[in-house]
Amino acid sequence: MSRLTTAVGHQARGTSGRELATSDPEGAAERYAVSGRKRFWQEIFRRELAYLVEHLKGCSDILSVGCGPAVIEGGLAKRGFNVTGLDVSQEALNRAPDSVRTVAAKAEDMPFPRSSFDAVVYVASLQFIDDYRKAIEKSVYVLRSGGRIIVMLLNPKSEFFKRKSLDPDSYVRRIRHTDLKKIEHVIADNYAIRTEYFLGVKGDAVLADRVAGNAVLYVVSGTKKSLTPASVNA
Repeated sequence: MSRLTTAVGHQARGTSGRELATSDPEGAAERYAVSGRKRFWQEIFRRELAYLVEHLKGCSDILSVGCGPAVIEGGLAKRGFNVTGLDVSQEALNRAPDSVRTVAAKAEDMPFPRSSFDAVVYVASLQFIDDYRKAIEKSVYVLRSGGRIIVMLLNPKSEFFKRKSLDPDSYVRRIRHTDLKKIEHVIADNYAIRTEYFLGVKGDAVLADRVAGNAVLYVVSGTKKSLTPASVNA
């Protein structure tokens, strides 16, 4: 359940700061600040979802690995995608929307037949998986010919990551893999890839720029390479 947007599941239906201030004047300033953070995470969620919708055009069956409570996945389902969410936490999956099919299992052992999906996505989850190489191999197996992969990686160079890493309670402290180039090379073994920085954040502002120092995410996306006869029979 290691997601940049995990908090959105609790916050998406929050009351605005202005409503809190007028209904409960005591502590209004603190509550308004909390509301501002809600708006921040809602904007993060909106931009991540918009990115996925744009880059999943032409796909139907989507697998999201490490989906947590499946907030973004619910957004994809609303837009017509058939979404399966995989996570190790049944507790998190119990909070997923009914529109998302959920499966509790490790990414390294994803229990799906060969060629089950048009696309596999990892939204800030791959770096928290113990054996991410095996997870990528499994992703190749469950993807159809010409299928797509989208891996959103937390960017250790970003101001956001550096700030979060100073917080002993932050989920960022639980990250297992921070060498983005090494991860990129593993993905490139089986996919024709492209990369880009995405989702600029400076302070509490979400930006349109894609500068490495501001971008929260480094996205590796690609198309599954054609299998040789030897690999098909492996």
